Amino acid sequence: MDFLAELGWRGMLHDSIPGIETELQQGMVTGYIGFDPTAPSLTICNYVQIMLLDLFQRSGHRPIVLMGGATGRIGDPSGKDKERELKSYDELDNNLNHQMEQFKKFLNFDEGPNKAVLINNYDFYKDMNVLDFLRTVGKTLTVNYMMNKESVKKRIETGISFTEFSYQLLQGYDFQCLFKQESCILQMGGSDQWGNITAGTEFVRRNLGGKAYAITTPLLTRADGKKFGKSEEGNIWLDAKLTSPYKFYQFWINCDDADIPLFTRYFTLHSKEEIEAREQELA
Repeated sequence: MDFLAELGWRGMLHDSIPGIETELQQGMVTGYIGFDPTAPSLTICNYVQIMLLDLFQRSGHRPIVLMGGATGRIGDPSGKDKERELKSYDELDNNLNHQMEQFKKFLNFDEGPNKAVLINNYDFYKDMNVLDFLRTVGKTLTVNYMMNKESVKKRIETGISFTEFSYQLLQGYDFQCLFKQESCILQMGGSDQWGNITAGTEFVRRNLGGKAYAITTPLLTRADGKKFGKSEEGNIWLDAKLTSPYKFYQFWINCDDADIPLFTRYFTLHSKEEIEAREQELA
C-alpha cells in the first residue's frame, strides 16, 4: 500500500511537509500521533487518527501512539475559545490507562518489524525541573514564532494562560525526544494541530540538526456542517459501557445519506474499487 496515495483517494490528506513522499518510498518510516487522556475513553472522533495509524502500519511503516501523560496536564488550546478545565492527576492517569488498553484493539502491538509502540510523554518530563525546562525547551522557540500559531492567535483577545501558551513547547519537545530515541521522523494529526506539529519539526532542526516531517488530515464535518462525532445524547465513545453497541450502531444508521461516501472512505478498510462502485450505486 502507498500510504500517501491511500490517504489521497480517501480524502484524508490535508497537508504535508515536502520530502515525506521520498522517505516513505525508501523503506519503513516511524511516525506518531499524540493523544491526551482528557476524556474517560477514546471517541469516534479519535478514530480518524486511529485509522491514520492503522493505514500507516498496513503500508509497512511503524506507528507510535504517544499518550499525553504530561501534555494532558497542561491543556491544548487548539480549537478552543477558552481555557480548558484542568483534570486531576488521578483522573488523567485513569483515563490514560483505559485508553492504552483500547488502543491495543486497533493496532498490531505484538509482532513484526513494524509493530506499534505505546509511549507516555510523562517519561520525558518527570525528572526535569523548571530551570532545565526553560533552558532546554524554552530556548528553542521565540515568543514571536509561538504567537504566530493559529491556536494562539485565536485566543489573544479572549485570553490565554502561560500554561496553555506553553503547550506547543511540550509537543515540540515530544517530537525531539521521539526523533532521538525512536528514530521517529514523522508526526501526524488533524489539521488543527499543524502549528504544534511544525513546532516539533523546528525542535528537531534547531536542536538535533535533523529533518522531520508532518502530515495532517482534514477536520471531519457532516454534510449539514455540524461537528462530527456527537449525537443528541453527546459523545460517541469507543467503549461499550459508555456507548452501547446498539447506540453505536444507531449513530451510523441515522447518518445522512450524503455523509455515507465520506464516512465509508474514512472508517472502513474496503478497497477503492469497492467504495467507488458503492458510491456510484448510491448516486
